[in-house]
Amino acid sequence: MITYSTNYMGPINIDWFNKRGLTCKVSYVYEEGRSVYPIGISPGDVVEYTEVTTNYAGGRIDIRGLDPEEYWEGRHEYGLPIMHGEDWAMLTHWLDHHKTPELWTYDELIDTFEKKVLKRKIRWADES
Repeated sequence: MITYSTNYMGPINIDWFNKRGLTCKVSYVYEEGRSVYPIGISPGDVVEYTEVTTNYAGGRIDIRGLDPEEYWEGRHEYGLPIMHGEDWAMLTHWLDHHKTPELWTYDELIDTFEKKVLKRKIRWADES
């Protein structure tokens, strides 16, 4: 049987999320009683950082179990554009349990996932 799995490759840069308005500033107060504090931080210090508010993920679909005479080591892959993190998680789960006797095309995988699992279209990232 042929197996499929996602392979996360990004986005990993906070700027990607910032440019799309998918972050917010968060303050954290280091309270008394911790056994360890980061260098330069003391109890009561407030640290501000940027947090992602909506996750996105992209990468590829790894395929295993193919004819090694036709595919290097019986492996193949499809590029997978960046999509909403919840859709990525559902696709990952579905692919981890999806096996086929013959290689499905990228379109067959995505169409079947959208119709049978999501029951809607994947929320792809806006690349503009």
